[in-house]
Amino acid sequence: MSLVTGTLNQYIQFVERMFRTSQGNILARLLSLRDDHVANRNLLSSDIATLVEGNCVAPLDEIIISHLLCVKSLYMKDFIDAYAHQSACVGSVVRLLQAQKEVNWGLPLMYTVCLDLRLVAQKAEARTPQSNGKILEKAAECLLACFRVCAADNRSSDADTKRLGMLNLVNQLLKVYFRINKLHLCKPLIRAIDSSPFKDQFPLAQQITYRYFVGRKAMFDSDYRSADEYLAFAFQNCHRNSLRNKRLILTYLVPVKMLLGFMPAKHLLQKYDLLQFWDLVSAVKNGDLRGIDKVMEEHENFFIRAGIYLIVEKLKITAYRNLFRKVYLAENTHQIDIACFQAALKVMGQDDVDSDETQCIVANLIFDGKIKGYISYQHKKVVVSKQNAFPPLSSLY
Repeated sequence: MSLVTGTLNQYIQFVERMFRTSQGNILARLLSLRDDHVANRNLLSSDIATLVEGNCVAPLDEIIISHLLCVKSLYMKDFIDAYAHQSACVGSVVRLLQAQKEVNWGLPLMYTVCLDLRLVAQKAEARTPQSNGKILEKAAECLLACFRVCAADNRSSDADTKRLGMLNLVNQLLKVYFRINKLHLCKPLIRAIDSSPFKDQFPLAQQITYRYFVGRKAMFDSDYRSADEYLAFAFQNCHRNSLRNKRLILTYLVPVKMLLGFMPAKHLLQKYDLLQFWDLVSAVKNGDLRGIDKVMEEHENFFIRAGIYLIVEKLKITAYRNLFRKVYLAENTHQIDIACFQAALKVMGQDDVDSDETQCIVANLIFDGKIKGYISYQHKKVVVSKQNAFPPLSSLY
């Protein structure tokens, strides 16, 4: 039968048959909001509940009814109503999974309805900006209900365990939490995956998505070593033809690498259309503070939209370190006048920086380990170590 032109009765019978024969992947497609069958006007009957309830067992009947009502609401462009029906659909799938004690063939259906819930919630959120993320937050609670069902399946060595579905749900939840800026809620999810005996058995695509988000969270937590590890894994394992995804990963990996002292090559930035970083690379390497300000002003929208403006701003500290290292090499002594550093700052456009502020900048660099030495306030000099006065940035994090 053609799902695009078949009758409502035919559709219901086909769904019920796929359910009875445990055809999880086909069932997921039949109940997906992204499948071609949603264009079938025959499925928009006003007698949906009556026709379904007499032909299907519970909770499959509830799932079908909620799905078709959601399709109907989407057809009417009523995204709030669509969200309510899709939320009910996910709730019914939770009950279905709880009833399936020894099998996990329902996982593809769970993946589909949960993804659809997040997408519908995003549309509903866009139509009601005054909700301030409340719709997505409620959607996350539905996703967590599915996650708990999967996490509670304790058959650790069984190929039929529902715990194999945990990472897919965690990735959906991470996407929601990042969108509504509730990153603190990511922590228990990350802990659950990192302690899972299946963490290396999840599909590679799911692992890449997970590492991407965990890497971003580590970056915001200033754990640049972990951020580098996670984001580098995501970038290296992302399919080479997925240029958009690789560019997205690089948007965060590049500033993390720069904070660790590794500067990207121009051809890499050109390949992934990220030349916004190239002038920044040059400015940071040369300690050109005026250049950094110019780049941040010119590409402000890009940095803010990506959520990395404050991270990029931290590269000023690296620029200060590189500028002062130039002063150290030029002076060729281990006792450098504060006035020399102040003069270098003025050359770089920091005209309003006085001696006290210069000392504060140096003190912060010493505290961060970017300069090995101390300030002699009596003599207004910086006394740096005779060995490795400016340690490599890669050794500091």
